[in-house]
Amino acid sequence: MRAVFLDRDGTVIEHVHHLRRVEDVRLVPGAAAAIRRLREAGYLAVLATNQSVVGRGLLDEAGLDRIHAEMSRRLRAEGALLDAIYWNPHAPPERPGTPEHPDRKPGPGMLLRAAAEHRLDLASSWMVGDSTSDLLAGRAAGCRGSILVRTGLGQEASSEHAAAVVADLAEAVDWILARGFEAPARR
Repeated sequence: MRAVFLDRDGTVIEHVHHLRRVEDVRLVPGAAAAIRRLREAGYLAVLATNQSVVGRGLLDEAGLDRIHAEMSRRLRAEGALLDAIYWNPHAPPERPGTPEHPDRKPGPGMLLRAAAEHRLDLASSWMVGDSTSDLLAGRAAGCRGSILVRTGLGQEASSEHAAAVVADLAEAVDWILARGFEAPARR
């Protein structure tokens, strides 16, 4: 089984710095249709998101669950579904040179855990996000490639580690599907 790992803020939903309010959840235009197309092509759609807002004490897990429920509700309203949501609560280290938690992107922890739990073939999977840390997480996990979207923070991000640079998630899905794989039978 293969997947497309999706960053949340700036990729699936509009980027809001330290998102804490459900009413601020808005889908990136075209994101739901893109996710629907991925799943129709036989990919799992797996969200992998750093959520330092929890580690910083700005939002509790129940609040994060409400935000993810609202995002999922909005996706469902447009006929889309995420197969799994992985999130990492750890804030970046305050002292320079201190290693980050391995689950925090650019670490591959969330992607590796998803691969183990869903029996994913990482070499046939992709990472899509709006930051260098997203690209590096895909690379560190052994994904086929990482795609940078120019939505969210993507306008500022370096494309050095990107297999492709595209306007948004819809264009990323076009790019992935153009690379072709036969769709496996869904279980």
